[in-house]
Amino acid sequence: MSDSVAVAGGRSTLSLHKLGVCCGLAAAVWLGTAEAPTKLVNAGVGFSPFIISMGMVLGAFVAYWTVPTLLKGTGFLFDDLRAKPHLIVWALLAGMLWAVANTLTIFAVRDVGLTVAFPLWNTNSLVGLFWGRLLFKELRGAGVKGWSKVLGGAAAIVIGAAVLAIATSNGSHDPSGKMTMGMIAALGAGVMYGTMYIPYRKAYISGLNPLSFVTIFTFSEVFTVSVLGSFYHGGACNLIGELQRAQSMLFWPFLGGVCWVIGDLFQQYAAKYIGIGRGIPLSNTNQLWGLAWGVLVFGELGGLGLLSKGLVVFGSVLMILGAVSISMADPGPLELENWKHTVNRECERYGMNLEAVTAIVHGEDPLADKPRTRHWWELAIVCFAVGIFAWLGLSTRIQHIAISLPWMLVLMLATVVPLAVCGTMLWRRTRFS
Repeated sequence: MSDSVAVAGGRSTLSLHKLGVCCGLAAAVWLGTAEAPTKLVNAGVGFSPFIISMGMVLGAFVAYWTVPTLLKGTGFLFDDLRAKPHLIVWALLAGMLWAVANTLTIFAVRDVGLTVAFPLWNTNSLVGLFWGRLLFKELRGAGVKGWSKVLGGAAAIVIGAAVLAIATSNGSHDPSGKMTMGMIAALGAGVMYGTMYIPYRKAYISGLNPLSFVTIFTFSEVFTVSVLGSFYHGGACNLIGELQRAQSMLFWPFLGGVCWVIGDLFQQYAAKYIGIGRGIPLSNTNQLWGLAWGVLVFGELGGLGLLSKGLVVFGSVLMILGAVSISMADPGPLELENWKHTVNRECERYGMNLEAVTAIVHGEDPLADKPRTRHWWELAIVCFAVGIFAWLGLSTRIQHIAISLPWMLVLMLATVVPLAVCGTMLWRRTRFS
């Protein structure tokens, strides 16, 4: 949004565009890391993609309650939701879409590998770009320069995905249709993820805090993946039995769900401050991290020839450049005016205070500075989350997957730096508003 709004309370004067870009990059690191545990579906241990997905969803459910409680407290979350109750249904819808998309990504990783599946489902940036333009007036008034960056980036993403598809087929036959179905699953996940950003953007132009949004979001994702898993396994009892059988490895997808939450929160702030047309492509550079994990840690490209490896790298780099091109299209005055009209429309439709919502959209939420008393149940929530994490960690067994430990340690360290830097920036500029 516009950077001309003054900041108060001794906060940083960092522009919201720069903050949004940093959030998108931090999201990419954590979203890329979160998908690494899905390699377990290739470990030969006999667990279905739904069990892996359920483990991630459970980790996300715990983290989605714990992180907002630590940062803002339950009092803030309840007050924020009471002020915008019409957005609760949108948060629930987003959770359902995510649950379906996440399950499709597990199937995709199983069938075509992490390195290839990542870029294919990251075509969600095209879907998000379409919805942002159609529903929220993003890029309207961006001018020739802005549109050139966006359309050029979109073309690069499509071409990059096509190159990856060619590289993975490598001229080989796929009589079982496994690779084809994996690619379809990855592209289907892209459609689901891209559509999920509609509730994201609608919530944030209406003044809902991202931490409040994800707290509600998590209920529907747990419900949806439970229904899908029960159907796939022939009933809820069978699903529970499979989860019990998988207890020795659930720690890893659970950890992946926690990492995904951190990445998603950064992605939420990116969508809030620079829009889904720019924020989502930027966060979709997570494919670089997916490539790093797939190649450096899991050695995914070991069986491919030199030409195929080169095509995978070229396709991934091309898609990254496309996403960066889109994200670098700064909104001009005319486009910002159209964003303002969209906020006005939402305020008129739901009877919200325009001045208050405008302040929130610019990172100045009045609720954020209101003194609050912490409650005993907030400590209970944190202790419960830590207890589950410790219980799963103590009961886990090392999975038989070939990995490069030095590279794993390097990449793990690389995920911590953006968390500290971008988290500090968010606090100093917006108090996590």
